[in-house]
Amino acid sequence: MTSTPKRGKTTRAPFASRADVFGESVIREMTRLAIRYHAVNLAQGFPDFSCPDELKTAACDAVNADINQYAITWGAQNLREALAAKVSRYNHMEFDPETEITVTCGSTEAMMASMLALITPGDEVIVPEPFYENYGPDAVISGATPRFVPISDSDPVDEDAWRDAFSARTRAIIINTPNNPTGKVFSLEELRFIADLCIDHDVIAVTDEIYEHILYDGRKHHSIGSLPGMEDRTVTIGSFSKTYSVTGWRVGYTLACEALSGRIRKVHDFLTVGAPAPLQAACTVALSLPDSYYHGLARLYESKRQKLFKGLSKAGFRCRLPEGAYYIFTDISDFGMRDKEFARYLVEKGGIAAVPGSSFYHEGGENRLRFTFSKKDSTLDEACHRLRELDIPAD
Repeated sequence: MTSTPKRGKTTRAPFASRADVFGESVIREMTRLAIRYHAVNLAQGFPDFSCPDELKTAACDAVNADINQYAITWGAQNLREALAAKVSRYNHMEFDPETEITVTCGSTEAMMASMLALITPGDEVIVPEPFYENYGPDAVISGATPRFVPISDSDPVDEDAWRDAFSARTRAIIINTPNNPTGKVFSLEELRFIADLCIDHDVIAVTDEIYEHILYDGRKHHSIGSLPGMEDRTVTIGSFSKTYSVTGWRVGYTLACEALSGRIRKVHDFLTVGAPAPLQAACTVALSLPDSYYHGLARLYESKRQKLFKGLSKAGFRCRLPEGAYYIFTDISDFGMRDKEFARYLVEKGGIAAVPGSSFYHEGGENRLRFTFSKKDSTLDEACHRLRELDIPAD
């Protein structure tokens, strides 16, 4: 007769890893709370409306055509060719689809693969703050030390602070324009200033441009990789998630010179092997949509921006209209709670989920909440109604 050995406690030292440096995603946590309390989810930035019909048809057609096996590791040929054409036309950058474009499992993997490919443990990575919550952990996982530099949703970059952030150990800087959470759109003058710093210090710019088509008030998107001297020291990251309302498809890409792309492709290959093949086929169709689609997208979000801004303002939140992306980063200083307590109060008592501001800072942000307006008008109307009905305690 054999007995099943009992599980015992390990005698090894307590397990520790780089993952212990950061917590779980606050944004995804707020989505779980929204589901638990049947709240309107204005926390996580995904649309609750349909993507274009052409994309749904193309995805179904691809599955039915048995495009269901591995694509080429760095992306289907026709998608990379379509991306090269789009980037040339819109971003004013030229890339060889054979060697300089890599299709990834969303922009999240694109950022992580780029960091792992380019960073040597001990390097420093400059992270403008406030930042999308993944950037700090991405730097830590890659072995770098993040160095934070402030940005404002209303003022130009503080040039002295940015100069001071660069050092002999700086390997890369992360740029996000339009910015999440502030909505800031970096001007051409600001990007030229940052480009000069990168050139002077031999630094790589890793730029997340997934909101490039969501702009307001006549603003223009500029890619730092299109500036003189930045062609071989920029990794441009894009995604289909936001522009085409398919955040669950997880198809993104990196654009970089052959030397940088060669490194990124090695990491990408062992990290995820490749993005979903039938969805790559559908994304190729997305890139064939006419310019009128992008103009309509901007108009759609302009209306939603105004609707949520008015609702938040009437409820007593201090906020500015964002220049781009689809978030409003509010100031809650006039209320009697800090961000995490207030976010919990809103979701439990008011039925509205938002993101605590401190999740976008390495320290600070307790006087901020982020709301998304990437929702149907009926969803935003309900959120504004709940805000009006909520008895928000004042300081």
